[in-house]
Amino acid sequence: MVEKFKILSIDGGGIRGVFPAMLLANYEAELKAKGEEKWQVYQNFDLICGTSTGGIMAIALSLGIPAKEIYELYLNNAATIFGNKKSFLRRFKFAAHNREALEKLIRDKFKAFHSGEGGEDPRLTHCKTHVAIPIYDLMEGRPSVLKSNYHPAFVRDFHIPAYQAALATSAAPTYFDPYSASYIDLNGLEKPFQNKVDGGVFANNPTLNGIIEAQKAFNLELKDLSVLSIGTGHQRFCDAGIDKKNNHRVKYGINYWMLEDGKKRLIEVFMQGQTQQAQNLISILKNGIDKREPDNFNYIRIDTQLDESCPIEMDEIDKGKLKKLAEKATIEFQNNATYIIENFGSGSRWTDSQRTV
Repeated sequence: MVEKFKILSIDGGGIRGVFPAMLLANYEAELKAKGEEKWQVYQNFDLICGTSTGGIMAIALSLGIPAKEIYELYLNNAATIFGNKKSFLRRFKFAAHNREALEKLIRDKFKAFHSGEGGEDPRLTHCKTHVAIPIYDLMEGRPSVLKSNYHPAFVRDFHIPAYQAALATSAAPTYFDPYSASYIDLNGLEKPFQNKVDGGVFANNPTLNGIIEAQKAFNLELKDLSVLSIGTGHQRFCDAGIDKKNNHRVKYGINYWMLEDGKKRLIEVFMQGQTQQAQNLISILKNGIDKREPDNFNYIRIDTQLDESCPIEMDEIDKGKLKKLAEKATIEFQNNATYIIENFGSGSRWTDSQRTV
């Protein structure tokens, strides 16, 4: 049996990243309990795609950081990252949060798992497996995907410090300012890295990106792939147009879409719409338009619906709510453990000898 090319995809969703972090922590714990030598995520996937919080996680996992530590980082620092939200009036002109705390947490964590000399920041080239991280480039006015050097044409992104890539993909509009910085590349040249925005504006669910990368960068066919796609929990966005409190038609102005009840409905519907369409297209690839084709590749999507008993915003700081979301992740892992371990628990094709630099 030919070993499949294994793709892990992690959605965006802010602090709701506790869901994929806990699910993957369960996955690693299960492999470790079975005595598997390759029990970490990066040892079992050939390509990890992640957007926004999923991008932070994709890079962290690829640097060798255990999922349990990522989960603990999120759970224990939610209030540090999101607890000083600007006042309602100031948010008309400024992003809701400063990123200094997030930057320090990520940068310190990434450094701690990098064995480079002189305490240098790891770069995308130091990832122990391939990564693809969507961002939106406001300087150029176009979407972009930051990639480690897994193809001869990819000569730019692998120089970028890993923490800068993570902060770029997680610069969600209205939550954080666009990310701007500079870095010294591996040739000693200073490079600008300006005005980057959360990749969730076009690829909150980056699974389809990963499938296309596998086909075009690795010259693989669909039958060669096994794909694990993990969401961050979703609140189903439906609206019949009736205001139940006042029994009249909803007024779909700025107040409704961005302000009412403290909810950013516009961002939620964009994120959910893209995520759902990615799933629709993947379904067509997998089983055809009428779903009569046999599976063209291995694929599983794991997510959870956030109902009224567990409403969690992307900048939630209530640790109790986050623990409920983590419990949902544990339940979802238990429900799918057999499939996950069988298809994503036997190591990957990746070895250090296959690195391009």
